[in-house]
Amino acid sequence: MACSKLIRLTFQKFNTRKFHGTAERSSNWRDLMKKELSLECENHGICIYRVPSNMHQVEPKAYRPNNISMGPFHYGAPHLRKMEMLKRKFYCRLFNPNGAKLEEAFKFLEDEEVSARRCYMDEIKLSSDEFLQMMLIDGSFIIQLLRDLSESEYEFGHQVPYLSRWMLPIMRRELIMLENQLPLSVDSNNIPDQCDKADELKGHHFLDLLVSSMRPKLLEGEKPRGVQHHMIRSVTELKEAGVKIKTDENRQLLDISFGKKWGVAMRELTIPPLYINDHRGTVFRNIVAFEKCHKECDPDVTTYLFFFNGLINSADDVALLNYNGVLHHSLGDDDAVSKLINKISEEMVRDRDESYLHRVVNDANEYFASFYARKRGPLVHYYLTSWVVGISTIGAFLALYFTFIQTVCGFADALKALKSTNSGSLFLDAFCTPFRGTPKTDENGKAEVAATKGRHDSNCGDLCREVRDLCMQICLTE
Repeated sequence: MACSKLIRLTFQKFNTRKFHGTAERSSNWRDLMKKELSLECENHGICIYRVPSNMHQVEPKAYRPNNISMGPFHYGAPHLRKMEMLKRKFYCRLFNPNGAKLEEAFKFLEDEEVSARRCYMDEIKLSSDEFLQMMLIDGSFIIQLLRDLSESEYEFGHQVPYLSRWMLPIMRRELIMLENQLPLSVDSNNIPDQCDKADELKGHHFLDLLVSSMRPKLLEGEKPRGVQHHMIRSVTELKEAGVKIKTDENRQLLDISFGKKWGVAMRELTIPPLYINDHRGTVFRNIVAFEKCHKECDPDVTTYLFFFNGLINSADDVALLNYNGVLHHSLGDDDAVSKLINKISEEMVRDRDESYLHRVVNDANEYFASFYARKRGPLVHYYLTSWVVGISTIGAFLALYFTFIQTVCGFADALKALKSTNSGSLFLDAFCTPFRGTPKTDENGKAEVAATKGRHDSNCGDLCREVRDLCMQICLTE
């Protein structure tokens, strides 16, 4: 009895303690969930992201600045501190003539601090003073650099102060990286009247502006994007199937078309020229990362790179595109270009339902599966790959043709001999030749067997034989 009461009392105390502990935690988890909801509402303004880890592992140097930092993601890195003094010099050059504008910049940045922080994917751990100072220095550097570059474009011999010749190409490469961006509102508004076209800048940052300028123009008046089930065939396969590769320098980079040429049989694939180097590879990687992270951005450049990834499977494909004026590079050899194009597409997922090239790729694959293309492709691949192989193929065909003609002529001569000779004497000659030997000639040089006269009088077979031997020599030589 006492034991049962003790158990009941212990159970009641346990339930009471558990209830009180749950009551204390309930208030905490509710506050945390409300805070999470408010943070989710703030995430709608994010436009500067961390590169996904799977893409970062493929080529880390394409996403991480090694000389100059913009924004808070790489701020204060030890290997980037040397450029901080350079940025401060640009800040002094911008505000020294116009000290009154500095107060306006202070006020604007203080008002826009919260919205600027919301542009970044990660929580910024810098204090308010550090964050505003960083934004002012970085924004001043970019604006003064753009002013200097604009003056050097119109003034011959004008050099950007404080910059060595090696710095500018490096800066162009690193200022376009996704993790190295500043909100465009900071660059265009924190220093009033410094840029005449500040109001025309429509985008979240410089990388977003670049993506907007690369949008294809051929989407007007037709369904912009659709389903692309498969990738396009390689350029070598398309060429063998009868597709003509053409370039058009007047088109935008992403404006690619596929249509009929010379009636029904032939097709034409028109591609604007593409220039590949180390800098262009970095630009493409960061654009693709931005398209993958930003929901408002259409995956057009990603589709474009997967298109070239399908066209290029080997160095021969690169050489063929280079010969047709489509692809130009400065990477040393064609194999390096092939590896670069294929490596850019690693750790990426193709957007099948949002391809702006769905019509081009689907039409090209449909033509490749047609009866004409399926018969023409193997014939060109095995027998007409180059002019050397083509000449050998034609020579072999002519040798076979003249062999056939020689056979026909020989058969005709045999029929003529049969008509002019008794069949019994032919059988007698056939069985007696091994015992009598070959026919001999008399003193006047005439043959003993009259049945062979038609063969010696025929010149058609000899001519065909000579032509055939000549064709065989050509084939063996090639």
